[in-house]
Amino acid sequence: MPVPHHPPRLAVALDAPQDPPRPDAAHYTALARLAERGTLDFVTLGDRFGGPGPDALAVLARIAPATARIGLVPTVTTTHTEPFHVSTAVATLDWVSRGRAGWTVEVSTTEAEAALVGLPQVLGFARTGRDPHPAAPPAEVWSEAGEVAEVAGLLWDSWEDDAEIRDRATGRFVDRDRLHHVDFTGRTFSVRGPSIVPRPPQGRPVTVVDATGDTGGPDGGPSPFGGSPEAGGAARLEVAAARADVALVRAEDPQTAGAARAALRERARAHGRDPGALLVLASLPVELESAADAAGLADLLGDWYAQGAADGFHLRPADPARDLSRIVEGTVPLLRERGLLRRSYEGTTLRAHLGLPRPASIYALAREVS
Repeated sequence: MPVPHHPPRLAVALDAPQDPPRPDAAHYTALARLAERGTLDFVTLGDRFGGPGPDALAVLARIAPATARIGLVPTVTTTHTEPFHVSTAVATLDWVSRGRAGWTVEVSTTEAEAALVGLPQVLGFARTGRDPHPAAPPAEVWSEAGEVAEVAGLLWDSWEDDAEIRDRATGRFVDRDRLHHVDFTGRTFSVRGPSIVPRPPQGRPVTVVDATGDTGGPDGGPSPFGGSPEAGGAARLEVAAARADVALVRAEDPQTAGAARAALRERARAHGRDPGALLVLASLPVELESAADAAGLADLLGDWYAQGAADGFHLRPADPARDLSRIVEGTVPLLRERGLLRRSYEGTTLRAHLGLPRPASIYALAREVS
């Protein structure tokens, strides 16, 4: 497995799956500030359509003014949310955080969740007024999620960077020649555009896909990365390979993680992408009972990284308040001593933290060529 040529990226989840969500912004703010003190790249906050607790994107928008550098990556479900609204919500988070936003793409697959918004089924049937149908297979909702990620990027590009004029003397706010219709037609939706939000500070906020999900496996078959089967897994992997800036992979050993990284990058190449532009982070459960465990975690991360298992790590604490404190106080200093983690932030955006370039608007590039 080839070893990455950059220090490992490091992210942490602010929530634990087994614990009920907390409708307490102060709790999540304190955790995000702690992660920022440890100079981690970003924090994630999970969400599930129909699940209890506050909206993850809204919580991180509340946290944004209380932090300065840490990246903020909420889970956003695409299945029952209009793609235009997904795009504007994530763009707004990028604006209020001054360029530190990302989003983790997720889907909803049950009729019970569809019923929460008055839909007896998922995907496009209710949107077109057709009779009720069973819930669509996971592969179909993941295919839709890929289209949502695609059109979100187009909408972020639909305002060129210099589209805003704000000329009081002439009363002109925008240069209409630098606003563009996206005219996207997918299998279940269409979007005209342009966006109602100016181009985000990062150009395109960072797109994250949990490539293996909770269990991992494509379409009910054996997982190519190890773990249990998961329906729709192949479609999930394709979305990660085609659309993600960062892919998360749940693996139990460095060999499995390294194989996942290689496979995802090969699929990215097949989609016409530069495989090196896709960062693959091993997503690992963490339970630190003592300071010695924090030191052991530093050893484990260093060992996996040296073997080329991943471009970095996404840590999922069993007890975020306890474990994140031990990561920052115990694991982080050791990683810094070994040259595996920055001592301070050099950039101000999430893309800068991750070493990802700011993309130009495709419409601006097309206009320059013409």
